[in-house]
Amino acid sequence: MTGATSGIGDAAARQLAELNVNLIITGRREERLKILADDIIKEYSVDVTIGAFDIRDRKACLNFVEDLGDTKIDILINNAGLSRGLDPVYSADFQDWDEMIDTNVKGLLTMTRLITPKMKERNEGHVINIGSIAGHEAYPGGSVYCATKHAVTAITQSTKFDLHGTNIRVSMVSPGLVETEFSNVRFHGDDKKADKVYKGMTPLTGNDIAEIIVFIANRPAHVDIMDTVVFPVYQSSSTFVHRDE
Repeated sequence: MTGATSGIGDAAARQLAELNVNLIITGRREERLKILADDIIKEYSVDVTIGAFDIRDRKACLNFVEDLGDTKIDILINNAGLSRGLDPVYSADFQDWDEMIDTNVKGLLTMTRLITPKMKERNEGHVINIGSIAGHEAYPGGSVYCATKHAVTAITQSTKFDLHGTNIRVSMVSPGLVETEFSNVRFHGDDKKADKVYKGMTPLTGNDIAEIIVFIANRPAHVDIMDTVVFPVYQSSSTFVHRDE
């Protein structure tokens, strides 16, 4: 699982471990990975392998996968992703664009490219991509973020086509507003701006999405849930959100 150091990734790792699943968790923050691994090992007594690297670094991804050797990976959860800024296309920051494209699209593709060949050899496995409602709609200030999540939707569909005729399942989860570090990252650490995103409503949590990931992974082998769009009850689209006064 990529992006396991917080939010959805952290919650999904814990919920899978509770079901006695051995884990390979990756992320950029090594200390957080170690804490998560220690917690899971103590509580659930499963095997946990960690890899601290940035999925934008293709060589680091390749080295990590090569170091895994013949370790069997049954489920690849492409969770790592981020948004940077909410600026219109004519004034947005190029570095923000690059970070989103390199993480959300190229990083996801890299890990899929590296993991799926052995799944194909075994004729079994499951790829679960974490998308977004932004992969189904666009909104002001989201030109590149929405584009990257539309790309995740297309990659998910194309991956299913590429693996057609095999027993490998391909799925996606497309959440709406989930209260994680997402908005804090989007606004470059501005807590006040981040808090406003969830003001006056009850957002989804990392645990809510993790439960859906576990459900998708736990379907019978002949069942492939391609996508799930998940909103908090006060949200009806990317921009249509009810808030209590």
